[in-house]
Amino acid sequence: MTFKKRELLSLTAGLASTFAIGAAPAWAGKPIKLGYASWTDSEFVARLLAKLIGDNLRTPVELVRTDIALLFQGIARGDLDVMMMAWLPVTHADYWKRIEGKAERLGTFYKGRNGWVVPGYVPEAELSSIADLTKPEVRKKMGGIIQGIEPGAGLTRISLGALEAYGLDGYRLQEASELAMLSVVDRALRQERWVVATAWSPHWMFGKYDLRYLADPKKALGGEEESIALGRPGLSKDHPEVAAFLSRVQITLKDLEQGMLVSQEKDFDTAIGRFIDEHATTVQGWLAGA
Repeated sequence: MTFKKRELLSLTAGLASTFAIGAAPAWAGKPIKLGYASWTDSEFVARLLAKLIGDNLRTPVELVRTDIALLFQGIARGDLDVMMMAWLPVTHADYWKRIEGKAERLGTFYKGRNGWVVPGYVPEAELSSIADLTKPEVRKKMGGIIQGIEPGAGLTRISLGALEAYGLDGYRLQEASELAMLSVVDRALRQERWVVATAWSPHWMFGKYDLRYLADPKKALGGEEESIALGRPGLSKDHPEVAAFLSRVQITLKDLEQGMLVSQEKDFDTAIGRFIDEHATTVQGWLAGA
C-alpha cells in the first residue's frame, strides 16, 4: 500500500489518541513516544511494555495510537521513538521499503501468520483451501464476500493479491475495521452460517471461537511473519536501556492470545497485571540489568 498525500501530513494531526502511562516522577524527563495501531495484539503489547518501561526503567511513556502508515512515517521522521509493530518480511514490506535505513530494528516479539479463516463447522471436505472458494456451491454459501479489515492494513493489501492469485473473480474483499470484521464473524457463528474472514495470529478470537485457517498453497498471504519493534534513528544512543529491553522481549503466541482474551473479557489493566504476575520470571529476564 503506497503512502497517500493525506498520510504525509504531520503525525500529530493524524493521531487517533495519545495518553500517558502512569504519573511520571519529576526526575524522569521527557517521555518516549510509543506508537501502535488499533489492533488488539498491538495495543496489548504496547500497554504491557509501556507499564514495564515506566515502572522499571525510570522512563515515562506516552502511548500514541494511529494508522499503520503514520507509524512508519513517524519513526522515520523522529516524531515517534518506538512503534509496535512491523510485520515482516511480507505484510508491511511496502512501508518498510520507504523507511529502511531510517529506523532501528529492535526485538522480534513473536512470530505470527496471516490467513483467511472459516468456522470449524464448515466441512473440510468441501472447503479446506483458498482454492476451494472457487467452487460455485461454496461461493453461494459465502455470498461472494471475503470479510476484511481496514484499507490501510498490510493484510488487506496481500488479501487483494490473493483474490487475483486464486482467480476469485466472483468475490469482493469487504473492507472494514477489525471490530466490524469480528462482529460479522460473531453473527455468522451464532447463526451457524458460512463466513470467510481475514485473520492473523496472535488474536484472542482463536481462544473464543472455533476457527481454522484455510490452506494457502500459493503462499499468496505469505508464510511465517516476524512482529518487530522499530525505533527512530538514534534511539539506542539516547535510550540504551529501553532499546536493550525491547531487544529481549519475546512472547509465545499462546501466552499473548490468553492475555489478549482477558483484555477483551475484563480490561487491559487487569490483563496486563495478570500477565506480569503469571510470567514474573520471563518478565524479569526481559528486564535483566535494568
